[in-house]
Amino acid sequence: MRIGLVCPYSLGTPGGVQNHVRDLAEALLSRGHEVSVLAPVDDEHPAPPYVVSSGHAVGVPYNGSVARVTFGPRTAARVRAWLAEGDFDVVHVHEPTTPSASIIALWSGDGPFVATFHTWQVRSRAMSAAAGLLRPALEKIDARIAVSENARSMMVQHIGGEAVVIPNGLYTARFNGRPRPQWQGADGTISFLGRMDEPRKGLGVLLAAVPHLVTKRPGLRVLVAGAGQADDARRSLPEFCRENVLFLGAIDDAARADMFAGSDVYVAPHLGGESFGIVLLEAMASGAPVLASDLAAFRQVLDGGRLGELFEPGDAAALARCASRLLGSPDERDKLRAAGRNAVRRYDWEVLIGELVAVYELVARR
Repeated sequence: MRIGLVCPYSLGTPGGVQNHVRDLAEALLSRGHEVSVLAPVDDEHPAPPYVVSSGHAVGVPYNGSVARVTFGPRTAARVRAWLAEGDFDVVHVHEPTTPSASIIALWSGDGPFVATFHTWQVRSRAMSAAAGLLRPALEKIDARIAVSENARSMMVQHIGGEAVVIPNGLYTARFNGRPRPQWQGADGTISFLGRMDEPRKGLGVLLAAVPHLVTKRPGLRVLVAGAGQADDARRSLPEFCRENVLFLGAIDDAARADMFAGSDVYVAPHLGGESFGIVLLEAMASGAPVLASDLAAFRQVLDGGRLGELFEPGDAAALARCASRLLGSPDERDKLRAAGRNAVRRYDWEVLIGELVAVYELVARR
């Protein structure tokens, strides 16, 4: 099949939607499909050969983060040209309610269209207000996919219609990392991954728990990976425990797998705005026991707490108590490792790609 994928966000910026589109494109290409991805491209981040630029990305505040998107007449011209030249059997747009190339593709093309909804919020005034304007474009969608039950519920609430749930995927074999000795702590290793300049990722909650943890475990190592300036985060720590926290900055996929593999506990202290939780799956695939905020999306991924520990979002004291207990319970960590590695197989692209291609084939026949 000739398949067009539209990513609303710059592929040069880390994020769940971007990773999903990139991995989906590679999975389709490996099975012999012809694939073209339309997405914003930044000069400092070279794009893979299957990517066509929808223009230079502009940062727009959205859902507690900054979305790097393209929109406007030039983007519209590029979208129309891409659709005409591609002559696709199916076009798969992601986040079609975001002002971006995705909604422009729906306005400009005839389909058939598949759309994936990634975002989840309890209430979205913007989406409710825009629903009427977007409806003519959204009515062109032949099949709707949501990455979670929460994302599906939001779509139904604000837009109407129905969607099949196909979660975000990952290549589990890529998360067979090896612990790096220089990253290990004598009294255990905790890790965190997330953009430091994005408060909803909850780094501040973890750092507030560090003094309590280090008081009991002086040799604890806390690894913080992710883009952003570390100076303010480092200064927020009392001097006696600053050396316990190692800021790794932005790391590549191999380093991320190694970090997870060497973690006695992976902590996801996010405060909200999550529709899924792919980072939890990555940690589980690497064998890291997971401790996460009790958000609806994380609770779903962790099967209500069976696959990982949950704590009250924003509660640093609760995080410290749970992490301390896990660090002192090797048997419990082993149980979580085994359960996580078994459960994450359902999310492997080897499984999910068949479900997505079945949707493509259905709409193409229509």
